[in-house]
Amino acid sequence: MRPFTILCPTDFSECSLNAIEYASRLGEHYQAVLVLFHVPNREDYKKLTSPGESADMHRFATTKLNSLSETVKAESLKNGLKDCQTVIVEGKTVQTILEFADTHAVDLIVMGTEGVNDFKQNYIGTKTSKVVEQAGQDVFIIPRKVYFKHPRKLVFATDYMEEDKLAIQKVVEMARFFDSEVDIVHVGTKIRTIDKALHQTMINEISPFIKYEKTNFILKAYRDDPGLGLESYLISAKGDVLFTLSKKKSWFESLFTKNLSRKMSYFINKPLYVIKTV
Repeated sequence: MRPFTILCPTDFSECSLNAIEYASRLGEHYQAVLVLFHVPNREDYKKLTSPGESADMHRFATTKLNSLSETVKAESLKNGLKDCQTVIVEGKTVQTILEFADTHAVDLIVMGTEGVNDFKQNYIGTKTSKVVEQAGQDVFIIPRKVYFKHPRKLVFATDYMEEDKLAIQKVVEMARFFDSEVDIVHVGTKIRTIDKALHQTMINEISPFIKYEKTNFILKAYRDDPGLGLESYLISAKGDVLFTLSKKKSWFESLFTKNLSRKMSYFINKPLYVIKTV
């Protein structure tokens, strides 16, 4: 049986190192093979090395990746991680990540919200945004100042789609591993009678489907756009990870597809798990 495979692109920035920690912890849960993946970029190397070192990019990257891999193995193999591999592939960053993910049957991509060339605060880097938009796999993105902790509460944003039933299973699976609560939340600009009816129907259908006691169903209304409302809920409910399903006419489309980097800045302080496959 093929092992679950997690791809974690890194440019050795602080943000990508945070992503490696999340990836290794999830790798323990899935008993996965973790692939630390690097696409060489000369401008990035100039920021991370002294002038003399930047000339030998491949040697620098190999040394860094091997060191990170050994650290991950020392901490996570004993807890269930199957292996931690390193791969360096030259090319255009986004295209190279996506091609590797497809050709190697990757199950999950975990990456930081920004790299060493992304200096604008509260914006997700362009490369990360493109990976989220174009990937065929689930993508888990980790903000720069967020360090791993066992999540107390996972928040799933729902728009009452039929696919939610399958997507929520992924959320609940992670919740069981970390013994977390799950909040299934719908946020609108106002609560209509039809919203209440749909919400109750969802509760009736999903509760026996997932069979997880630590599940809460939330219906909220905010005057501003749903993205700000959801951010407000995450803060007030102390949610640790936001999950959203990337499907047409869904939360993901309404919140993120227009000016993705700006919209995703709503959640710059919370990891975002984008479910692409159900």
